[in-house]
Amino acid sequence: MKKIKYLIAISAIFAVSSCSDVLDTENLGEKSLESYYKTPTDIDEAMAGVYNAIYTNGIFSEEQISANLMDNMMLGGGGPDDKGAKWVDNFEDPNEDTFRDLWVQSYNGIARANAIIEKVPLADFKPYFKTIEEATQYKNQAIGEALFMRAFFYFRMVKFFGGVPLIVRVDDPKTADRATITEVYAQIASDLKLAIETMPATPFPSIPTSRYGHANKWVAEAYMGRVFLYYTGYMTNIEKQATTELPLVDGGKLNATQVGAYLSDCISKSGHKLATDFRNLWPYSYVNIAAGKTVLPWAETEKLSWVGQDGVSPTFGTGNYETMFVQRFSFGDWNWSNGTGNIYTNRYCLFNGLRGNSLAPFGEGWGWCTVNPKLFSGWDDADTRKRGSVLEVGKPEQGTGSYAASKGDHETGLFDKKYTSLQYDKGGSNVGMFVQIYNWSNPDMQLMHAQDFIYMRYADVLLMHSEITQTADGMNEVRRRAGNLPPKAYSLENIKEERLHEFAFEGLHWFDILRWGDVEASFNDTFQVNNSGTSANYTAKYRPETKGLVSIPETEIRLSNNMYKQNPGW
Repeated sequence: MKKIKYLIAISAIFAVSSCSDVLDTENLGEKSLESYYKTPTDIDEAMAGVYNAIYTNGIFSEEQISANLMDNMMLGGGGPDDKGAKWVDNFEDPNEDTFRDLWVQSYNGIARANAIIEKVPLADFKPYFKTIEEATQYKNQAIGEALFMRAFFYFRMVKFFGGVPLIVRVDDPKTADRATITEVYAQIASDLKLAIETMPATPFPSIPTSRYGHANKWVAEAYMGRVFLYYTGYMTNIEKQATTELPLVDGGKLNATQVGAYLSDCISKSGHKLATDFRNLWPYSYVNIAAGKTVLPWAETEKLSWVGQDGVSPTFGTGNYETMFVQRFSFGDWNWSNGTGNIYTNRYCLFNGLRGNSLAPFGEGWGWCTVNPKLFSGWDDADTRKRGSVLEVGKPEQGTGSYAASKGDHETGLFDKKYTSLQYDKGGSNVGMFVQIYNWSNPDMQLMHAQDFIYMRYADVLLMHSEITQTADGMNEVRRRAGNLPPKAYSLENIKEERLHEFAFEGLHWFDILRWGDVEASFNDTFQVNNSGTSANYTAKYRPETKGLVSIPETEIRLSNNMYKQNPGW
């Protein structure tokens, strides 16, 4: 059975209810800052708690869901009762605490990472390893991994909220005011730089499969590229404070040459590489095989074969060398306490699934994030990513021939194929793909989505390297993989097109058009959709006064005694 290896009860060691008490701790099972962090078992458990903070109970606090709803290439969708999705799609706030779980859980992760960063250097791990070198490597990995995760959580927050309170030590004041955007990015960049310098340079696939889903040196290098591009672009094009450098806490700065060198190091030494076929990255390429019959004729013709999501695994051919950092998912159960019965299943797949249609291999979901037809119509048919990313309804060769128009809204006949509900026939009834692979007993269609969400894959390293160094090699390597498309000369416009087609529906395009300063021009489409059986016009909306940020949770503003000021436009 697939398990999320970092979901361990010790994740509750830091009790966090708001920013105001984000560093409060309580002694659970006689574990405390004084007695804990002494052994590798302690550290593994504590690190599990850091990763656990990625998961949020509030659906709009899932980064991938809100980032795609806000993107001009995806619509709100859903049914008439899914007003929240439509509000986020239109840059409106469904309620005063829509994104509070994103805030609270990020500070959960930051608090747990702070403790590891401070306590691990004091621990002696030599008695637990055969050699001093092994003990040192373990310690460096733990410290570097915690530094990366602190940077990850702050990056997640600054993209959505802008400046947020910086709490980087266990004893930092609990009532800190919001830092500036630049101050937050300086902390992120400094943490990533130290993480890169600290973690061992172990190439993939020498990293054990048990570490799959965890950060490492190469992931930190890749994120340095992403952070650099987003900061310099956002400050230049949205804040109108032109810059070509990423600040550091000590007053230093990183320029494009330095950040490009990090990506070059990742390219030459990490061991990561592109999957042979783009479509093999997505689980629908396995359904054809797993069903024991031809479910997807086009997939059979193209001889697709899923690379899997557990690193190098003999189950899935040569394994997955492209995926670098993910959010892992598994099964759920409604009987779990605290309303967390479904947060460890991939709800992005559930909410993106076909509304009112249970087909094979594409199962039923809530019909959110329908696809803008502009994306599909402007996409070269020779590009294998087109139909590898977009699911067309009413197409027998794609398994959607029996699709019946549903009561969903914003329907365009196009859905996300990368992240969607997957199932196939099991003796006369359709059962979730992952339910059958892992032999789960509960086939509930809301709990069956165990597909990892990919935060970083190697294709992004190549495209970021091209953009930062203004060279075409990485871009054209990605193009060759997409149906052997002809090479292009480097230009920012060519990079923009490549990123749109490579990363459609992966939660990146919204942040791309924002940092490029293209967001206002991108929201000028009006086209026909189906709203609960009625033809209607849809206009993509963006409110520039928000600067692309969401609202600060009102509960956090009140808890700060109104020290936090609400973001513009909210």
